[in-house]
Amino acid sequence: MKIISFNADERKFQNKFLEFPFKLYRNTPQWVPSLNSDIRKVFSKKQHGFYEHGTAIFLLALDNQDKVTGRLAVLENEGYNQHFNSKTAFFYMFECIEDYAVANALFSSGFDWAISRGLGEMIGPKGFSVFDGFGTLIKGFEYRAAFGQIYNPPYYQEFIEKLGFEKKWDTFTGYMDRSFQLPEKIFQVADLVMQKRDFEIVEFSKKNEMKPYVNDLKDLYNASLSYDSRNMPISDADMQTMVKQMLKFADPQLIKFILKEGKPVGFLLAFPDIARALIRCRGELLPFGWFHILRELKITDTVDLNGAGILPEYQRTGGGALLYAEIARSITSKPNYQYAEFLQVRDNNPQMLLEWENMGIEVRKTHRFYGKSL
Repeated sequence: MKIISFNADERKFQNKFLEFPFKLYRNTPQWVPSLNSDIRKVFSKKQHGFYEHGTAIFLLALDNQDKVTGRLAVLENEGYNQHFNSKTAFFYMFECIEDYAVANALFSSGFDWAISRGLGEMIGPKGFSVFDGFGTLIKGFEYRAAFGQIYNPPYYQEFIEKLGFEKKWDTFTGYMDRSFQLPEKIFQVADLVMQKRDFEIVEFSKKNEMKPYVNDLKDLYNASLSYDSRNMPISDADMQTMVKQMLKFADPQLIKFILKEGKPVGFLLAFPDIARALIRCRGELLPFGWFHILRELKITDTVDLNGAGILPEYQRTGGGALLYAEIARSITSKPNYQYAEFLQVRDNNPQMLLEWENMGIEVRKTHRFYGKSL
């Protein structure tokens, strides 16, 4: 076995790196490929905002016949390290066959690279932008991944922990279907909050109508998630990358902003799930991928809730009820929407998890975020 390392601008091994998951998961219907055009951007220092404040190394494991048996990306996010005064490396895009020796060889090379750059900790899986999936799946293997969400075999948990990684935190994905009845009290509180707080809900019918709110979204995202000290503020470059990905398949009717006195104070980001289309087209837009995706956008029965937040000063004054009421209205906005997934809420958000429990939202998937001192 040998390990090959290459940088983002080295093209020779990029296809092997991208193609390996399709071979690994060829008999796994729960795995959903990413959009290949987006994944390829991680190899473009000009197109991906990450490279304005970071660098990455890509690793491939090859057997004696030069067949790929594993891959790994290791990132140094200099913006993150400066913000938190840390020396942290991130791992991402880890995939390997069921052979611990392959995982050990990949991560050993990744550890060496990180140490050579003066880094003293590795955490992950965490990707190049806030819109990338994160965490290792440890529960819910029977369920299909949402678009952009990480799926992996059960043995990854064993391998990662055997490498010396320990749990840092978990995230949970909640599930509800159209028959779910949000307690009437939630709607009553939401209506009362709308009146007393003088809130206004901004809805969209076209994608272009959302563009003026891009800067507001960045500020809202940073402020509404400030409760978590591990959230790094999004940069302008990262937000532009995120918005390009977001608008590509957005249903404008599922994205909403909450205004107070004309100023955005909250947001709801929900998207039609296009997982089935990505499986059919293997993540490729051409030649027929666009056809499958556009068709799926019209008929998909699932909505993915990727983000919802409200400024801290309104979180305990009924703002949460307002968000849930809008989520319920979004799901019932079109007859084809039958299910919704609340993607990856962290375990240090007890308020939301308690709300899930009280409302009967089912937790179906758990992803774990790991850390290891180098």
